[in-house]
Amino acid sequence: MEWLTAPFEVAFVQRALLGGVLVSLICALAGTWVVLRGMAFLGDAMAHGLLPGVAIAALLGGSPLVGAAASAAVMAAGVTGLARVRRLSRDTGIGLLFVGMLALGVIIVSRSQSFAVDLTGFLFGDVLAVRERDLVHLAVALAVAAAAAAAGHRAFLALAFDERTAHTLGLRPRLAHAALLGLLTLAIVASFHIVGTLLVLGLLIAPPAAALPWARGVGAVMAGAAALGVSATVLGLLLSWHLGTAAGATVAAVAVTQFFVSVAVSAIRDRLVRAAPATGTDAPAPRPAAVRQPA
Repeated sequence: MEWLTAPFEVAFVQRALLGGVLVSLICALAGTWVVLRGMAFLGDAMAHGLLPGVAIAALLGGSPLVGAAASAAVMAAGVTGLARVRRLSRDTGIGLLFVGMLALGVIIVSRSQSFAVDLTGFLFGDVLAVRERDLVHLAVALAVAAAAAAAGHRAFLALAFDERTAHTLGLRPRLAHAALLGLLTLAIVASFHIVGTLLVLGLLIAPPAAALPWARGVGAVMAGAAALGVSATVLGLLLSWHLGTAAGATVAAVAVTQFFVSVAVSAIRDRLVRAAPATGTDAPAPRPAAVRQPA
């Protein structure tokens, strides 16, 4: 038991655990919609698009969170604007913004000879350096994310099926899409300094994707994603402590491993379900569906 409890008796590991739990809950709320709408590439672009703001903030001695929020706002506005260009596909616009913002960030970083350590922290995070002030920020971000997810649930659900359906129901799909971008931005900005931009998608995408084959509704996906994210945080910190590996990367690796295990087990389940009638057993229950189309 000491092997399991010893790491969490240390104060900075306790803060890392609490920070990882809060991030997992935030990412479960936003990541569920990212997975259902197929917005993983957008999430990756948004995460890397934070670099210019973070770099400028660091060079000027300002708050990296403020710089990240400013860059995220620019990315969100750019994605929304380019989506209205009919001859340009959404993926093309996102890709161009991704490359442009990343290139601008690297140019800014290259102007400073002392920014290498900060850049490493931006890319890979440092979950073991979480401070009490960071925990307060994450708690506030979680409250805002929960309120936004609850208020926009019906619109997000309709948007996940068809934009025309959302429009028919009077749910203003463009506004709903903008609100969803805001929720995604909040999750990324709140999480990047914990696990880094290269690893933030581990908690944003992997837990909801792992929960998807086993859930019958959006709420169940979110609950499963939250549970998987928290368990990945606990196991990742534990392995990091005993193996001497990078904490944030280990947490993200555990989350991705959970996804592949879920996919493998669900594939075995599906084979058994298909084979059941041939063996004379009772008809199995229908395969769980992630969401059901609203009336």
